[in-house]
Amino acid sequence: MSDDDKYPAESGRRRFVKGVVGGGALAGVGATGAISVNSLTTASGAGGGTVTAKVVENTAGPAPRGMPQIPIEIDDEGNIKGVWPEVKDKDVQGITIKIAETEDYKGSGVTYTQEWFQYCGLQANNGLKPTYESDNYLLSDGGTKYAWQREELSGGDKLNISDFEGYEDWGNGVGKSGIGKPAMATWRSGDSENPIPVNVIRSDLIEEAAQDNDWLAASTDRGVMAYLNKCSHFCCVPGFKTNSGSAKYGGEDKIYCQCHQSVYDPYSIVDAIYTALPRPAE
Repeated sequence: MSDDDKYPAESGRRRFVKGVVGGGALAGVGATGAISVNSLTTASGAGGGTVTAKVVENTAGPAPRGMPQIPIEIDDEGNIKGVWPEVKDKDVQGITIKIAETEDYKGSGVTYTQEWFQYCGLQANNGLKPTYESDNYLLSDGGTKYAWQREELSGGDKLNISDFEGYEDWGNGVGKSGIGKPAMATWRSGDSENPIPVNVIRSDLIEEAAQDNDWLAASTDRGVMAYLNKCSHFCCVPGFKTNSGSAKYGGEDKIYCQCHQSVYDPYSIVDAIYTALPRPAE
């Protein structure tokens, strides 16, 4: 591959931002502070259609948009769970369907819905059925790429805030140290052969940003955030600080997808408008 074929690195600052209504972005281009608009078409079936989601910003490569954030909560024992929206009946074109959706999530003004996650085949995953029974805890991925996680946790263990001790200066030789400690997890997957992949990061940058951002204050806790780890391009599973070769594309301190060199910034949360695919008829 020639240098001309490679996607150049982006050098913008890492920062959390709120999406600005009215600011459009072409598919495949991340625009900090703007809404990313992609495929504004209508999907038919059980749910689906145009949705506005909070995503980690896509900053380079062919991905059409960012990957959706998952709000988290930490229980009294320190275990971390991904919040599932409230399940309710909704009338869609005269048909009543079940949907998991919370309006004005914790006073943030954001409508949080399961439809954020309905892409790349996940719309057919049992875990995205509104009524799927799960305690929603984020469980350690036994196939994790992080050495610390392999050494300290087993697959299926609940992620706990104590697992992220040392996050202030954690590093693994990829990019800078001290910007966040990550873990790979699964969510609402049970014994599924197609578990829902999630990345969790604890960082001072997240905690600081949440102090003056209503959405981040509502959706993160003690510097812990989570996002669905499914590339919006060809549905690969990217990595945060897992590939030393990501430096060639400006992704050593960001989320890098090795399939086609898409890069996402976990410290920049923007609004993205896209089409959620319909769930299969039940």
